[in-house]
Amino acid sequence: MTEDGYLLDNRSVWAGERFEAMAVLFDPATFRHLDRLGLGPGRRCWEVGAGGTSVVRGLADRVGPQGRVLATDIDVSWAGDGAGPPVEVRRHDVVADPPPGEFFDLVHARLLLVHLVDRERVLATMVGTLRPGGWLLVEDADPGLQPLACPEARTGEEVLANRIRTGFRSVMAGRGVDLAYGRKLPRLLREAGLTGVGAEAGFPVADPACHRLEAATVRLIRDQLLAHEVATDEEIDRHLAAVEAGRLELTQPPMVSAWGQRPG
Repeated sequence: MTEDGYLLDNRSVWAGERFEAMAVLFDPATFRHLDRLGLGPGRRCWEVGAGGTSVVRGLADRVGPQGRVLATDIDVSWAGDGAGPPVEVRRHDVVADPPPGEFFDLVHARLLLVHLVDRERVLATMVGTLRPGGWLLVEDADPGLQPLACPEARTGEEVLANRIRTGFRSVMAGRGVDLAYGRKLPRLLREAGLTGVGAEAGFPVADPACHRLEAATVRLIRDQLLAHEVATDEEIDRHLAAVEAGRLELTQPPMVSAWGQRPG
């Protein structure tokens, strides 16, 4: 558990592997939505809780030298030497710190709000930084919609994978994670006063990147799984061996992408 309450510590050696796997799994849908919302040269963007470089790079490529990408996170160690026009990387706690003090054509957050206890206030903060006509795209998981690691559990290894995933969800819920948050996003965006609200949900099945993400995540939270008696050391080792050998038809939780526009 990190000092800010986030179970999946971005400072861990396994965080980079998680970021790379998530980019493979989720970036295509993210940028399909962003492109459809009119992201292009000269746009001003805020990437909230960036946590990795792939979305920041994609935004920078699209807005070009005349645009702006503000990438913020509570921990910016991931950024390395990646800052420079049009990208500014800034350490920022979206829960505790004031908003950036500027307005944006696009604000995007992925896998952020679901982890925050004060998520409603953070959503209002992001909406408040949109210029008239600006778009908000929020993408968050909804493990409650499809809670299994292996939807067709035919073997003992698949049953174990589902038990570990169930235990992981219980630990997350105990930390204040809303396991049904993704499905609420369209309503929340409408209630925030946005128009043109839409949403799409999807999840990967049996993609090799699912195995990379599972292995990195389990290693990242191993101590928590042991502390909460979700699995033993031997069971975790057995699960990781099955994951890395590709013997499981793994999925990841559904990702809900929701968008809305500030009137004006």
